This record gives sequence, structure tokens and C-alpha cells, in this order.
Amino acid sequence: MYTCGPTVHDVAHIGNFRAYLFEDLLRRTLKSAGYSVTQVMNLTDVDDKTIRKSQSAGLSLDEFTKPFIDAFFEDLDSLHIERAEHYPRATRYIEPMIALICKLEEKGYAYRSSGGSVYFRIDAYEGYGALAHLDRDGLKAGARVDQDEYEKDSVADFALWKAWTAEDGAVAWNSPWGRGRPGWHIECSAMSIAHLGESFDIHTGGVDNIFPHHEDERAQSECATGKPFAHTWMHCAHLMVDGHKMAKSAGNFFTLRDLLKKGYAGREVRYALLAVQYRMPLNFTFSSLDAAKAALARIDEFTEAIRILAGTTVPRRTDWAVQAQKDFFSAMADDLNISMALAALFDLIYTGNRWMASRALSAEDAAGVYGVLLEMDTVLGCIGRPRDEVDPEAMQWAEAREHARKSKQWAEADRLRDALIERGWIVQDTPQGPKLKRNI
Repeated sequence: MYTCGPTVHDVAHIGNFRAYLFEDLLRRTLKSAGYSVTQVMNLTDVDDKTIRKSQSAGLSLDEFTKPFIDAFFEDLDSLHIERAEHYPRATRYIEPMIALICKLEEKGYAYRSSGGSVYFRIDAYEGYGALAHLDRDGLKAGARVDQDEYEKDSVADFALWKAWTAEDGAVAWNSPWGRGRPGWHIECSAMSIAHLGESFDIHTGGVDNIFPHHEDERAQSECATGKPFAHTWMHCAHLMVDGHKMAKSAGNFFTLRDLLKKGYAGREVRYALLAVQYRMPLNFTFSSLDAAKAALARIDEFTEAIRILAGTTVPRRTDWAVQAQKDFFSAMADDLNISMALAALFDLIYTGNRWMASRALSAEDAAGVYGVLLEMDTVLGCIGRPRDEVDPEAMQWAEAREHARKSKQWAEADRLRDALIERGWIVQDTPQGPKLKRNI
């Protein structure tokens, strides 16, 4: 599966992370069903915005984008999002992009402008507009659009390669058409083909990616290869605030860091953003975060009680535990029906609490219930660990921080300490080495 990752010109906001969490839920669900998943998530480190902002900051692209890339991976960890197998950066795939554009030019789907740019000829591809359900009669054949992002009323030939201008500064590469840089859409085509081949199973993203990005990506890929590009397209709806899409341009956004500073944990944010099926708009409120915190507290209380009762006995699954497991995974197989899946989880908790209250739940049955909870969490990724169980990756960070302290790399040590706090751990420095304590 290929997932459209962040454009690293700023710290991602939680509206972006709704898409990344939907994709994580999809990835985990596929794995739980027995599939082997190879996921590619691109990092867009060259486009109109990154160039403009890096020039304003007086930094090279690499210098400008690095802190935002680092922040992105820290946020992934705070939200318990599994790492993809590949994170290609656009600037590392310029040659494959040029080769793809050359193919399109050879086949008559692309043409050069007098200024040295190369455009995709949309009227040469009969399937253009099918993904976004565009009216082909309204396509503006011969008109051109240079910017990476545009509205549906700007349907026109789009840039594959942009000739260098003074505004680009040092951002340029040599090509058969002269110095320049790739358009945004060709980047994803080249990176997905490089890692997944000319046809692959699933392409995901937010609904705002459908047009122009995914429409253009599909068109140029299929014209270049002569093969179907992605067999299935999945798009998640917007995260809303007071009825409007959460967006930096609207000023109505929150970053994960904003929410962590307000005292919410990463898994609480994860739960809140996962609790509505991905194709349905989700309205963000702080009351929804508080509800997520309360729901997780209920799950944690039950999980801990079941774990203690189970001890180390051999598990035995009751009929109601088996039914809850079946209902949970059936719901997730039904287009990631998370609402029904969570209902199955809370049915398990309700029934389990009744059995424990009546003292009729044996240790063997409790162990079976605990096993079902762990299986559900392979998908949910937010059921709490036992308080005394250390997150292995957090321990690696603590050891890396200890190494940084011994090397007197104080800034790196502080960064790792802050990352651990965001993940829910407090580091205690002892003569025996670093110890981790849950920050709850």
C-alpha cells in the first residue's frame, strides 16, 4: 500500500494525523487478517511550499525540512502509529522522476513549453477525471496550471517538470529540458513505482488528495506504464472544527504537541481520532478528547483487573469472549467499521465485569479474556500496557539518552527526555542506569 505522507514545511496538525491513523488502522487490520503488508509513505521535501519557506528562512531544503521530518516521526511514535517499511524522500528520487517524464514525452502524453517546463496533456488520456468524477466536457484542453494544488475549476494540463526561476534559488536539478525541478504529482508516481512496482494493491490518502493530486498521479502513471496503477483507492474524510475543515490556512488547527501540553496522552488523541469510521467527517472538540480519556480509563481498569486475575494460568476462552473477538474482527473487515468494533470491545468489558462481580470468572477464563484484549489491541493500538511493563522502544530511547549524557550531548539528551515524556514516561537517573516510570 502507498500512503501520501506529509509535506514537510511545518509540523503536521491532527487533521493530517487523522489520515495517518486511518492508514495505520488499515495496515493493522490487514496484518491481523494474515496479509503481509509492505507500506510506502512518502515525505514531500520539495514542492512550492517547501521551496518558498526554505528561501524565506535562508536554509537549504535539507536543513529546512529536517526538524519537521524529525517531529513527524516523534509524533508517529506518540500516537503508536506503526512504522511503514519505506519512507522515500522526494529529493532522493529525481532521476526516476525524470525517466518517468521522458516515457510520457515519448508516448505523446507530455509536451515541452517554450519556457522549458514539461506538462501532461490531459486530453490525450481518455480516463482522466474518472477517479474524481470530473465532467470531461469541462476539461480545459490546452490550458496549463503551474501550481501544485488547485481547485476543480482549474482543471488543465499540469506541470510534470518546472523550469528553474530565480524564486527557486539553489533548488534545481539538471534534466533533458534544462535546469528545473519536478512537479508535486510526478513525485509520488516515481516513488510508488520504485518500491511497489507499476501496479499495486491499495493507495490511500485524505479526500483532499483525490483532486488534483491522485487524479494526476493515476493519469501519468497509467499512461507511462500502460498498466492499472492502484487497484483500490481509500480516502478518509476531513477532521472538522465547528463545521469547517481543520487547516493551517484557516487557523483552526491543533498540533499533537499542543494537545500533549494540555495534558492529553498520545493514546487518548489516537482513540479520539479513530473512534469514527474513516469515511465519515469527524468533529474535533476537547470534550471528545475527555470522552476518549474516560473510555480508555474504563478499558485500563478492566484490562488490569483481568490481567491480575489471570495470573500465569493457561487461557480458556468462554463463548462470550470468542463472540466478542469474532464481532470485533468482523466489524474491522467491514470497511474498518470501528464503531461496531468498539461496541464489541465494550460488550466484552461489560460481560467480563459482571462475571468478575459475581466471582464466577476463573483464572483460566480471565486469561482467555486477556488474550482477546491483546488481539484487539493489535488493531486498536491504544489499550494500556500493565503499569510495570516498559515499552521496549521507550527503553531504547532512555538508553540513547544515557549515552548522550555521557557524551555531554546535552541538547540531544534533553530532546530524548522530552520525547519520552510525550510518550508517557518519566526518566529516573540512578546509579544502576536509567529507569522509566509511567507518567500517569
